[in-house]
Amino acid sequence: MARMHTRRKGQSGSKRPSTAQVPEWLDKDAAWVEEKVVELAKAGNTPSMIGLILRDQYGIPLVKVVTGKRVADIIKEHDLQKRVPEDLRNMIAKAGKMRRHLEEHGKKDFVSKRGLQLVESKIHRLSKYYKKNHVLPADWKYSPSQIAVLLR
Repeated sequence: MARMHTRRKGQSGSKRPSTAQVPEWLDKDAAWVEEKVVELAKAGNTPSMIGLILRDQYGIPLVKVVTGKRVADIIKEHDLQKRVPEDLRNMIAKAGKMRRHLEEHGKKDFVSKRGLQLVESKIHRLSKYYKKNHVLPADWKYSPSQIAVLLR
């Protein structure tokens, strides 16, 4: 799949485990995995970070295969989800970093100005999607001046 704002192809990523069954060698049960997900979420980790920690430190290939639920669903069941979804939070944080860079490095950084425009257009597109699917409230609005409030 192509990138959104360039003519290049996308970045390659890691491959998911091919099996849709619990591996024979896995000694953890679904209850333990769910407890660990809740514990890691309470520590402030994002769903993707929780998946990485479980994979790298505990050898759990896929949470959904073991528990039958996605990490985000487990977090939602225990009422630990953030107000803003993870991908939108990352885009807002990126826009905040770009704005700080532009304040520091002045008026002539046209490449960064264009990059900020592209990131903010992605934020608006993603927020429109989440509003339509009732993940965000209908009156939610991205405001560059309130980035710190949005990221809480």
